[in-house]
Amino acid sequence: MSDLLLFGGTTEARELAELCVQHGIGIQVCVTTPLGASLLPEVQVHVGAMDAAAMTALLRTAQFRAVVDATHPYAQEATRNIRSACRQTGTPYLRLLRESSDIVGETVPDMPALLDRLNACPDVVLCTLGRKALPLLTQVHDYPERLWVRLLPAEDAAAFCRSLGFLHYITEAPPFSVADTLRHIHLSGAKLLVTKESGAPGGYPEKAEAARRSGIRMLTLLRPPEEGLTCGALMQRLEEGTL
Repeated sequence: MSDLLLFGGTTEARELAELCVQHGIGIQVCVTTPLGASLLPEVQVHVGAMDAAAMTALLRTAQFRAVVDATHPYAQEATRNIRSACRQTGTPYLRLLRESSDIVGETVPDMPALLDRLNACPDVVLCTLGRKALPLLTQVHDYPERLWVRLLPAEDAAAFCRSLGFLHYITEAPPFSVADTLRHIHLSGAKLLVTKESGAPGGYPEKAEAARRSGIRMLTLLRPPEEGLTCGALMQRLEEGTL
């Protein structure tokens, strides 16, 4: 019997996997990309995107003590699929939480509110929401000229941006230092930096400091509210045998 099935290629997911290996806790990890797999310790890894049916099928191949959802805080579809697979198989579900950073500047609760805010201002914007947000950002007026987007350097990243009409894009790999984000702000001429509430693993403090130093506004898309356990609390329960 494997102890845990862990979904997610996030920083906290890697930390939990490393702790499990150190403490002799059996774990399998599911990630969507080979890059995510390459960053993990020596564990059994499943690579590739999965829907709820595929997750359910995987859960039925072994008896897991619990499933840990360590996907990105904004990956709501992935979380819904994981929860559905756990219900279908009767497997306990645990959500691994990312600790928050102090929020800086303005905030919006969701994407519709963010789009409204961007449409209400004429400023040039540096947007660090990631690839999945790009189709929605085409609803912003004058987006080809006004929006600069920063995303991971996937092989098709530039072509994807162009296919949606974006003229300005930065494809670089994190982590981004304060100096990196300052460089991107100066390159774009942005007066507004848009980011998710990504916490320290997502470079939120560095983005906030870059916005402060450059004197531009910062707008944060807040996380969806959720309940769960931090990495330390989850490990304590594993060690105590209360899972």
